[in-house]
Amino acid sequence: MASKSFLRIFFIIIIGLSSIGLAYGYTLGATNDTFESHLTNQGVANPQQQAVEPRDNITVVATDSNSWRGEASSGPRARAELVAFNPDGSILYYNDSHTRYWDVDPVPETRTTVEYMFADHLEPSACPNTTNFAQRRVDEEVWNEYEAARSTDACTRNGYERVNLTTGEVTRVWSETTPGKEATRYHDADRLNETHLAVADIYLDRVFVVNSTSDQTEWTWNASSAFPRETGGPYPEDWTHINDIEVLEDGRLMVSARNHDRVVFLNRSGLIEGWTLGEEDNYSILYEQHNPDYIPTERGGPAVLVGDSENNRVVEYQRTGDSWEQSWVWRDTRMQWPRDADRLPNGHTLITDSNGNRVFEVDKQGEVVWSVNIAFPYEAERLGTGDESAGGPSATQANLDSRTGSLRDSLLIIAKQLIPGKYLNGLMYITPVWMGFLEVLELVVLLTSCLLWAGIEIVWRRQS
Repeated sequence: MASKSFLRIFFIIIIGLSSIGLAYGYTLGATNDTFESHLTNQGVANPQQQAVEPRDNITVVATDSNSWRGEASSGPRARAELVAFNPDGSILYYNDSHTRYWDVDPVPETRTTVEYMFADHLEPSACPNTTNFAQRRVDEEVWNEYEAARSTDACTRNGYERVNLTTGEVTRVWSETTPGKEATRYHDADRLNETHLAVADIYLDRVFVVNSTSDQTEWTWNASSAFPRETGGPYPEDWTHINDIEVLEDGRLMVSARNHDRVVFLNRSGLIEGWTLGEEDNYSILYEQHNPDYIPTERGGPAVLVGDSENNRVVEYQRTGDSWEQSWVWRDTRMQWPRDADRLPNGHTLITDSNGNRVFEVDKQGEVVWSVNIAFPYEAERLGTGDESAGGPSATQANLDSRTGSLRDSLLIIAKQLIPGKYLNGLMYITPVWMGFLEVLELVVLLTSCLLWAGIEIVWRRQS
């Protein structure tokens, strides 16, 4: 009897502590000052009201759909948002008309104009019945192979738009439709010039250059020329997941092949040997990364700053001779699936933490000096500082301090690493926005304890 009473008391304590932790996390999350509290479903409630802490220059954030809000839903992250904050912290611009917002780039020689990739899910009836294979420079057999691997219950309009954040005027630059939804949405395009875009084609596992005036594809690089089909993700459903492209000053293209854990460099002849950063399944370097940024030689590079997503960290690699060496890393216990980091001219780093539901800025010492809680951000851009990280110094030049956290942080990070990153990020994706890793852990402990206690009680009753 004594042992049964002790065990019951033990379960009561564990369940009680877990419940208190969850209640505290919910209260903290519910009362936390997020910019969403200043919005209504129709748009901005009080544009002049301060929504976030003030910061120099305009900050633009694109979200890969929001959490538990909106009606255009294909899952719990229902509404995507493009929002711009004034330097005083008020809302300059807000739009939630697209299904997804992806990469955002400043338009040169403007103060408040940006271009961005978006995706809209369309009903099957809205999908084109035929594809102009010659215009897209796609072999019909290849197209049919990829199309057969996609769901036929929807298609996706991938588009590139320009918006003046001050006037709200939106101009459609270019768009293209792909079959299906997941793994068909283009995440990024980068300008070559006024009329041409370089596009990261997730759907067909390639990179292409398109004339946005004529819609004619003029050049392509296919990942099949560099990677065997047995590598990466499932072919052709989601093989390379090419999620980012950057046009470098010398004309090269830097491309993120996420499912191959690699950042590759291209010229018009194809893959540039010896410049690849990362190695498939060598997760100590990169693990399904997003949004690598190139820092040029004149700013201390060549260096690449990248959201090392499944490793839950932001990391930088310096080009030394013919190899890449890690030169900086930042993480804390809240960081969960970061997908963008921009080095600012003052040596600070603007980080987009997707499953951490925040965008924040760290200084040279690695301390957080500005942040905004926003649900599931994909990319952030600080206007007036150059495109991505092109205007900032490398970690080596700026002598930046890495941060891997305190002893408490280290212990919690070790605990997080016991759960495979993909499963943890999948779990974080479907949980409410106020739930961080600790709340998820407390929920698991609570449910496990309840089930275990109930099972033990059933056994005792049968024995008595």
